[in-house]
Amino acid sequence: MKNFALTGVAGYIAPRHLKAIRDTGNRLVAATDPHDAVGVLDRYWFDVRFFTEIERFDRHLEKLRRGPEADRVHYVSICSPNYLHDAHIRLALRVGADALCEKPLVINPWNLDALQELERETGRRVNTVLQLRLHPQLIALRDRLRAASSSHQHDVALTYVTARGGWYDQSWKGSEERSGGIVTNIGIHFFDLLLWLFGRAVRCEVHIRDRRRTAGFLELERARVRWMLSTDYTDLPFRPEPGVRTTFRSITVDGDEVEFSDGFGDLHTRVYEEVLAGRGFGLDDSRSSIELSYRIRSTRAEVVPVHLHPFMSPTHG
Repeated sequence: MKNFALTGVAGYIAPRHLKAIRDTGNRLVAATDPHDAVGVLDRYWFDVRFFTEIERFDRHLEKLRRGPEADRVHYVSICSPNYLHDAHIRLALRVGADALCEKPLVINPWNLDALQELERETGRRVNTVLQLRLHPQLIALRDRLRAASSSHQHDVALTYVTARGGWYDQSWKGSEERSGGIVTNIGIHFFDLLLWLFGRAVRCEVHIRDRRRTAGFLELERARVRWMLSTDYTDLPFRPEPGVRTTFRSITVDGDEVEFSDGFGDLHTRVYEEVLAGRGFGLDDSRSSIELSYRIRSTRAEVVPVHLHPFMSPTHG
């Protein structure tokens, strides 16, 4: 049994990590969040030390590190806002634990180099959550693509619209400085998936970019991709129903829909299983998608009609 600590326990994604820790037969010994609405912990354990100040959490982990081996923290799961990931990864390595960090691992690619140096100094490892790479249907798709001609350029359309209310713009998620914006905060998994399936990015166009919507074109080694990400409910191809129907996700390859709507429930547990077996996704696995998302954020938006996403077409209704 391994001991875990967790940052950002009051956040949206933390329950998936709590479940994964329990379901892999391990235990959470400490957690932190500036918000104290953390009754979710009682679904899993009653003896977790909870801190609202990161400094006291840090001191507690250091105390455990200096105590009996059975009490030390082996992993720190990081579910805090994106702009804090780098600092909390450093905290984990400094107290002698491996890090298991939610996406995006960091917002800017140059932070990866510094973390790799810290890995070498401490002998600890940084893992991240790239759960789409563990989805059975997407693994099968990758196998089919690799079995096909390597010279074939696939035509791909990626659309992800997830409705968000006005709160989103006021939260850290709506701040590009703190979240990386919609491209990094929401798009990172999809860009990682595209690069994993079709190879490195050769060309990048950005057609529109604002706080609520970003769209563009990518030429990858084995695909031409028109993509769109949006948190604007008016982009949904159906009437939104709050709490019922608020998300549209579609990936087509050569006109055929890639069906992967099922199988998401246990992917975080699969990530934990891989990490515990020494096969977790690390800094190098994350680099290409972080570099691409930064490149997209740094590219001037300019409409190129021939490469427009279907949702941006004047005839789209």
